[in-house]
Formats: sequence, C-alpha cells, structure tokens
Amino acid sequence: MHGAYHGEYKVPGGKLVVVDLDVEDGVLRNVRVAGDFFLEPDEAILAIDRALEGAPADTDAPGLAARIEAALPPGTQMFGLTAEGVGVAVRRALAHATDWTDYDWQLVHTGPQAPALHMALDEVLTTEVAAGRRAPTLRVWEWASPAVVIGSFQSLRNEVDPDGAAKHGMTVVRRISGGGAMFVEPMSTITYSLSVPESLVSGLSFADSYAYLDDWVLGALGDMGIKAWYQPLNDIATDAGKIAGAAQKRVVGPDGRPGAVLHHVTMSYDIDADKMLEVLRIGREKMSDKGTRSAEKRVDPLRRQTGLAREQVIENMITSFRDRYGLTAGEVTEEELVRAEELVRTKFTTEEWTARVP
Repeated sequence: MHGAYHGEYKVPGGKLVVVDLDVEDGVLRNVRVAGDFFLEPDEAILAIDRALEGAPADTDAPGLAARIEAALPPGTQMFGLTAEGVGVAVRRALAHATDWTDYDWQLVHTGPQAPALHMALDEVLTTEVAAGRRAPTLRVWEWASPAVVIGSFQSLRNEVDPDGAAKHGMTVVRRISGGGAMFVEPMSTITYSLSVPESLVSGLSFADSYAYLDDWVLGALGDMGIKAWYQPLNDIATDAGKIAGAAQKRVVGPDGRPGAVLHHVTMSYDIDADKMLEVLRIGREKMSDKGTRSAEKRVDPLRRQTGLAREQVIENMITSFRDRYGLTAGEVTEEELVRAEELVRTKFTTEEWTARVP
C-alpha cells in the first residue's frame, strides 16, 4: 500500500471531516486533517495530524481514535468532530471510499404494490446495483395491503400471532435483511430503501454504516422541525420515542467483486398500537420487559410530531435528498419487474421461505 489518499466522512449529527495522507512503507505520512468542524484550541488540529503520522496503515478506526485522544492538548473541545470520526475518515481514504455526490441517484416511487413484491424488488434492485447495471437508487414504497414483515432470521411463530394477523387481514412476509418485525398499515407507514454500491460505506464498520446511511433522513426530519438522532444499532429516535427502524443486507457483486448494500427504513407515520399488539407477539414482550403499558409511549408517530399529511412528509423527504445529493426520476425496468415477479412466485410467497425459521 503506497501512494496518496483522500477521504471524507460526515460525522453523524456533526460536521464533515476531510483527510489527505500518503502511505510510505506501510505507515501514514503527511497526514492533513481538515473540515468544517469547530476545534479549540487551535493547536489541537496539529496534534491530531501528529498523532496519525507514522501510524501503521492497517490500524483500525478505534486504534486511530485512541492515538488522537492520547495526543490532544488538555481541555480540547470538539464540536461536530470526534476522534473516532477522524479515524473513520482515514479508513475511508485508505479504502478508496466513494461519496454520496459521486453518483447520479435515481428515485423509484410507484403506485401501491403487494408486500411480497416489495421484498422481491429490494433483492432485484440491489443485485442490479451490485452488478453495475443500475444507478444507486432511492425507492419509496407504497403499500397495497397491510402486512407484517419479519426479519430474515426471526422465528415466524415467535413473532406473529396468526389469529391476530388473520383477524386484521395482515399478509405475513419475510425479507432478506435481518432485524425486527415491521407492522405495516398502508396509510400509517413510510418505508424507503437505499440500494447503494458497497464503496459508499467502505471503511465503515457495520454499525457505522447504519448511522452514515441514515444521516440524510435525520436532516430531512430536522427540516420538518423534528430533532431526531441515530440510536444504535438500527433505530431513529426523538425525545418523544422511536420513530423508525432500519435493516441492511449486503449483496456480493459478480465474481465476488465488491457489491452493494440494501438499507431500508420503516417509519411510523401513525400507529394503531392495540392492533399491533394483537398481531405481534414480540410487541407484547417488549412492552412487558420495559414496564410500558402502551406502545404509544415507545413509538411516537410522525403525524403527531409534524402535523403534516403522510404524502407531504414523503415529498419533503424526497426534496431533502434531492437538495443534498441530486435525484432523477426513474422506474423499475420491465426486466427487473419480471425477475421480481418470478421471485414472488418462487420465494417470497412460499412456505419454505416465510417459515424457514419456524
């Protein structure tokens, strides 16, 4: 590993960190850290550069952060910057990571579709991004019917009460990503997927990639007057409670080359807590474990927090993304749709898949 490297990383909820460096004989040289953060005293920036100088090029982000913290002058104040964030920026430089603005983003936002088709489209579109045949895509979902979407590794019988699901006409489907169950009612849920090249999250840990891919929506919520933050590992929360949960799946590229990441988020626009607790078994356990009598105390819907119609919240989110990174209207191609419909038939509506963890 030799040569010059450049990396950028926006600290979640903070500022941009830019790192330029060389690698000579396996160690970092000529390290220069910059950005729009705030740092006191002035000499702290030089201390950060010196701390990274000579570090082995294979040092992980926490190791780099430890070097920085040990070298900072007493009383150093960081605003919009963390030692870990600098470490991540270095790792992204060394991994030749790409940035949001390096891509021509495509928006897919079509009419209501069946739950199983949404599962299939996530797989197909992300596979296409991994193969380089599709541009990075933001897909906003519209639901044709109510559903329970369980995570790839969840137990069907432990998560879903079949009588409750039947009573309320809920279709049960299993997605390809991990994480917890999603309780979906078409006009009470906002869901979107990001299908992105793996290089966008290069140099980030699995956990850090969640925060990084969620950062734009925190900004969008802020534009609507909601102070929200990323809550590890996969929640978006406010002072009033959780408003969203995320899940991811990594898709390998052709011939084992770097592929793509599926990152999808389900947001609570509104909630019928009583109905949810009749359908989701695990919801009852979570309420009991936390001594909470009402799901409304755990999940605080966007409708109450914004006072906006669901459609307006979605439009504001799309506008916020477009303003930050650019966004062109796109569509699911005929070939992609055919492949997705085939997956619906052979995978996502089969008992073998839905009950693969009984």
